[in-house]
Amino acid sequence: MTSLPLPAAAPGKLGLSPAALGRLGRVLEEEVRLGRVPGAVALIARRGRIGYFDRFGLRDPADPAPMTKDTIFRIYSMTKPITSVAAMMLWEEGAFQLDDPIGRYLPELADLKVANERDGQIDWVTALRPVTIHDLLRHTSGITYEFRGRGPVHKMYTSARIQSRSQSNADQVATLGRLPLLHQPGTRWEYGRSTEVIGRLIEVLSGETLGAFFERRILAPLGMIDTAFHVPLRDHSRLAEAFAKDPDTGDTVQLQKVREPPTLESGGGGLVSTASDYARFLQMLLNGGTLDGARLLGGKTIELMTADHLGAITGAPDLLLPGYGFGLGFAVRLHAGIAPSPGSVGEYFWGGLAGTTFWVDPKEQLFAILLIQAPGRRAYYAALFRTLVYAAIAD
Repeated sequence: MTSLPLPAAAPGKLGLSPAALGRLGRVLEEEVRLGRVPGAVALIARRGRIGYFDRFGLRDPADPAPMTKDTIFRIYSMTKPITSVAAMMLWEEGAFQLDDPIGRYLPELADLKVANERDGQIDWVTALRPVTIHDLLRHTSGITYEFRGRGPVHKMYTSARIQSRSQSNADQVATLGRLPLLHQPGTRWEYGRSTEVIGRLIEVLSGETLGAFFERRILAPLGMIDTAFHVPLRDHSRLAEAFAKDPDTGDTVQLQKVREPPTLESGGGGLVSTASDYARFLQMLLNGGTLDGARLLGGKTIELMTADHLGAITGAPDLLLPGYGFGLGFAVRLHAGIAPSPGSVGEYFWGGLAGTTFWVDPKEQLFAILLIQAPGRRAYYAALFRTLVYAAIAD
């Protein structure tokens, strides 16, 4: 039997409706039955206790074994909040200031150019100011992802094999230093490999690999025993898999290969984890930086990270949803309305490419996690799960 990551309580004791939670379960069961998703793990905690923790469907559609609560998932960009916390731990120790140019610590990024596109061609122009660590944490650096577009810069990223897991973090940063930025620093929210750069910054400042730093400073103190950059051989049978082909498009689904240690320890998207592990990380955030006697960050630092750092800066409306800004590692809700989904002002969230998602709602003293491996349906399930969870709040 899987041990619980936090104390449990009857849903009604936590202000959660048992009937509504039953409805949530039935909806997810039906999605599995219809062949929309192989399986899922869902966890909801409120007031410091788990009120709902269940699993649905199959761990692997090619294997009849059922999903289990301790199944390991590729969490992709849910790595970013962990990397951001790691960086802010070093910030609290005086290792850097947020407005420091990243080139002070990573010389490869000291003299970046910006792509000025005209008729499908680009001129390389000098950046009007350096990329700062603040830019990297809030995604205003001008660094992009190759899969976020089809323009010349995206094609250059692809040609440079910027995504290769056979390179080191240092190699990847060196390659980024030879490529142009998509936008001038500080002018646009552009989702990209900024947090991967933060991962390399952590290595340089700490003198450790990113994985070693994570283990020593975050994972071990929080008891996150199944979170790492690969799944060890003994746990291969616990790894969740996706359908071979997307049920909507018929396209082949390819997930990150995580059964062997990668050379690249991607701070932007390389971790695997479980619902239990990630629940402990989120409870630490909700507690203001501490859990079970282990303090990772100060409460004011968590406040800083989960406040909006964009102001009037906009960009990428498919990811930066209406009614949200962005902090240091998280999207942050700014309005009770505007967004087409329930939530509270001050709630913060993020998700992963394969469909994993979470959010933390300090006002409701709640966090929720949904883990799936269904890249093509990630936006649908994130919205569906959010609706079902908020509908279960009874008081």
